[in-house]
Amino acid sequence: METSAMASLSASNHVARVLSVASHVADVDSSSRIASSWRRCLISHKLDPARQGPPQTLTEAEVRHVAEPMEQLIRQATPELEDLARVLRDAGYCVNLADPSATMLWSRLPGAADTEIFMRWKVYTGSNFSEAFEGTNGLGTALAEQKPILVHRDEHFRAQWSMFSCAVTPLFDEAGRLAGAVNITSCRDDLSRTAHQLALAVAIEAARRIEAAIFRGHFRNAWIATVPGDGGSGLLAYDDDRRIVGACRSARALLGLTDGLIASGIDLSRYIKFDHQAARGTDAPVELRRADGSSMGQGHITPPLRARSSARPIASRREGPVDRFDALHRLAGRDPGLIKSVKRLRSIGDHNLPVLLHGETGVGKDVFARAIHAASNRARNNYVALNCAAMPESLIDAELFGYEAGAFTGARRDGSKGLIVQADGGTLFLDEIGDMPIALQTRLLRVLENREVWPLGALKPMPVDIRLISATHRDLGRMAEEGAFRADLYFRLRGLEVRLPALRERADRDDVIRQIASEEAPFCRLSQEAWSLLSTYPYPGNMRQLRHLLRLAGCTAENGIITDADLDLPPFGGRAEPDLAATERATITEALRKHGGRVTEAARALKLSRATLYRKIKTLKIEAAQ
Repeated sequence: METSAMASLSASNHVARVLSVASHVADVDSSSRIASSWRRCLISHKLDPARQGPPQTLTEAEVRHVAEPMEQLIRQATPELEDLARVLRDAGYCVNLADPSATMLWSRLPGAADTEIFMRWKVYTGSNFSEAFEGTNGLGTALAEQKPILVHRDEHFRAQWSMFSCAVTPLFDEAGRLAGAVNITSCRDDLSRTAHQLALAVAIEAARRIEAAIFRGHFRNAWIATVPGDGGSGLLAYDDDRRIVGACRSARALLGLTDGLIASGIDLSRYIKFDHQAARGTDAPVELRRADGSSMGQGHITPPLRARSSARPIASRREGPVDRFDALHRLAGRDPGLIKSVKRLRSIGDHNLPVLLHGETGVGKDVFARAIHAASNRARNNYVALNCAAMPESLIDAELFGYEAGAFTGARRDGSKGLIVQADGGTLFLDEIGDMPIALQTRLLRVLENREVWPLGALKPMPVDIRLISATHRDLGRMAEEGAFRADLYFRLRGLEVRLPALRERADRDDVIRQIASEEAPFCRLSQEAWSLLSTYPYPGNMRQLRHLLRLAGCTAENGIITDADLDLPPFGGRAEPDLAATERATITEALRKHGGRVTEAARALKLSRATLYRKIKTLKIEAAQ
């Protein structure tokens, strides 16, 4: 009775301490990760720290279903996890592997003395410890933040979990995507926090070895370089032509690699250099250097599986360099208009021709611009972006053109490079160019004509070499006719105009939805009802809305199945903003139909000059006009 009363008092004290965090008067550092997680649980997840009860647990059949997409990862991780369990068994630790939703899919419990507690509290295969359900805990919080963490005893949000200490580190796959987590948990009260910190270090090392196994397994037919870095080594895969085909999460961070650069098959020598001939014939460390010649330290080069087995080259080996336009082709999908646009982009190659992207908000203009940059000979240099609509008019001038020291009150002591100078040798992307003030349009036109920029307060211009990509959802042609946009700048920007269709207009919309679902909710599947909603909704926010929608659905889905209840689709009976191009296209098409394709009569009916109508037919790609 006395023991029960003491436990109840302890739980009450714990609840009071947790609640005090929400009022920012906690006796823990309010900026700590634990405090931040407690506030998430109270405010975002609306959880009760006093609630008691077991975690949500799947049936054996449900576990098999959820584990199916992770079978290969589980096989690759099992040898390392078994070793870990053997080492930690006598210390009273259980070892778990969980999926990204915090459901345990593989477990090894400790000796009999401790196993009974884990079984009683359902800390085993099938149980879900998502932070959104169970509050702050090692597994759920590590996955929510995608960082290793130790949650020690009363650092748990719910009082009932205060008997446990959890050391957890997330796992990432060969492309740097979250794949799961390794969890080491103890229920012993005779182990110090320092001991559990050592357990966390062991878990982190085990996760790194598992990630290396995943990466090497995926790229077993490629050359793999181990690249040293401050935060640990990274793995880089490249083909026989020394084009990068893959990079792990740490290598991406170390070298600044992106999906677009990797998809473009960028040359390895732009990042690291070493003696390839010497490296191919030895297992000894190799001296690696950066592209500028500075030393990176020693790394290792592992040959492809086919080379190690002395087998002849496999049939899937690339015959020649990787197509640097791969990323653009993937974005185009099977939409005829986009396929045609990518073909035109290929035809202009590396010619420094401005590109103007036109499309509704959210269609992915920035993503498309980045892919154009990655496909160019400027890919190794800077890609610099400015949203003209998001920047106050008073600041665009300084941001775009830069300024000298003392150019105005409040200027930095050493001045500032403008975005145009930062993009020298690379690509400058001006999003929502239609919102640029007229005065700045004049200065930008001068830069494009003279290939030099005058920073504010400068005594002489600076030469620049940039490729300009602009984007807008506005009808710049009409704005130029009405005097709202400089006509000479419009024709300077419009070297090649690419129209990015709204998601609802794409011929391959279903393909796009499936692809984004696989990226944003990779371990979930769609119910028939959910698919029916997704395939018919008009998406006023386009790709951006779809990504956010599926990311949220992947978090709320139960048992890995996204239902219609997980889809936060607002009612939509109209357009969020008028698509002027679509309306204009429909009006002109109807006029041409009524007048049998005769442009002169259609122009008269529309009260336009023939020249203007011909220009609009070309700009809007109206195929029916003869």
